[in-house]
Amino acid sequence: MFNTLSPAAIDPILSQTLACLQDPRPNKLDLGVGVYRNENGKTPVLQAVKTAEIRLVQTQESKSYVGMAGCERFNQAMISLLLGEERQAQNQRDARVVGVQTPGASGALRLMADVIAIANPNATVWMSDLSYANHAPIMRTAGLNVAYYPYFDPKTKSVNEPIMLSALSALGTNDVVLLHGCCHNPTGADLSYGAWQALTDMANQQGFLPFIDMAYQGFGDGMEKDAAGFRYLAERVPAFLVASSCSKNFGLYRERTGIAVVASDSASKSLCIKGRIMECARSTYTMPPDHGAAVVRTILEDPALKAVWLSEVSEMRQRIHRVRAALVASLQHQTGHHHFDFIGQHKGMFSVIGANKEQVMRLREEFGVYLVDGGRINLAGLKESDIPFLAKSLSVVMV
Repeated sequence: MFNTLSPAAIDPILSQTLACLQDPRPNKLDLGVGVYRNENGKTPVLQAVKTAEIRLVQTQESKSYVGMAGCERFNQAMISLLLGEERQAQNQRDARVVGVQTPGASGALRLMADVIAIANPNATVWMSDLSYANHAPIMRTAGLNVAYYPYFDPKTKSVNEPIMLSALSALGTNDVVLLHGCCHNPTGADLSYGAWQALTDMANQQGFLPFIDMAYQGFGDGMEKDAAGFRYLAERVPAFLVASSCSKNFGLYRERTGIAVVASDSASKSLCIKGRIMECARSTYTMPPDHGAAVVRTILEDPALKAVWLSEVSEMRQRIHRVRAALVASLQHQTGHHHFDFIGQHKGMFSVIGANKEQVMRLREEFGVYLVDGGRINLAGLKESDIPFLAKSLSVVMV
């Protein structure tokens, strides 16, 4: 049966974590996998999560299925978090916007990709160059065409918005534009508010479908500011898709908690799309896991508990900012110039530092510093005590 089966391709991110684990050097650094760690090198369970879990243990009376759409209270709470509570209140929960609970944001990406392929087998999904490593495999496995629009300028380490917008100006109704809502993975370079405004006008004029991956809300400039550009677009285009994750800002990595959000030009059409997403879910995992979503719902529905959670997200965000600033200062000290100052201007967990394949290998072999090929570094996985060592390693290899 399996004699002709070839080995699976090595995962470019998880393989680095495995190699780092096998490295016997005590000062090795795993800066590859996208997981937040505190100053002690641990990924903490948030206090708001612990409180919600205790409450669930005390009050939950059943472990029965939650249904293919998952917990609708979770879905509505997450839609409000994404679109803003004021907007939701003013529109009395816009009936055009519907959600399906999914196994993480990757599950949401895949289910919506499947529905796109059913609706339009000739659709092309356009993604940024560079983009999240799992975007293209998910879209291709769903049978969709994949293409790239210019995004990250390796010289300036920022978004080349004029070139990006010029490339997207040729797209039309058979095209889907995949955008990172904030804290771009892997580059850390985000779109300006003006670019979101321009993309909104282009979507309305040209008819392409915006597809937003919102995995890091709260890790850039704050929960509201991180969603500002997306919210501008969502209020003005007839249709959009969103995949959102609770892994980072709730710290629920292993609970695989996410949501697929759909908005079309009518409530009936949105419900039709939701039904087809659920149909795809039925033929794969059938029902989403409940625990993580129950925790998130418990937090978001309780104002006091939500305030605790927002404070904890703020603490994580501020630590990432401190790490960025400290690394920039240490690199300035080591190199005597400002070549790496862009790290302080990027948002969220990641930056692409411009290391080529040979430099990535040298960092790994000579210093035990593990980065993803392409030079993505996870700042949220770096202990402040390790910053001088990392700065010295980068200065030796890259300067």
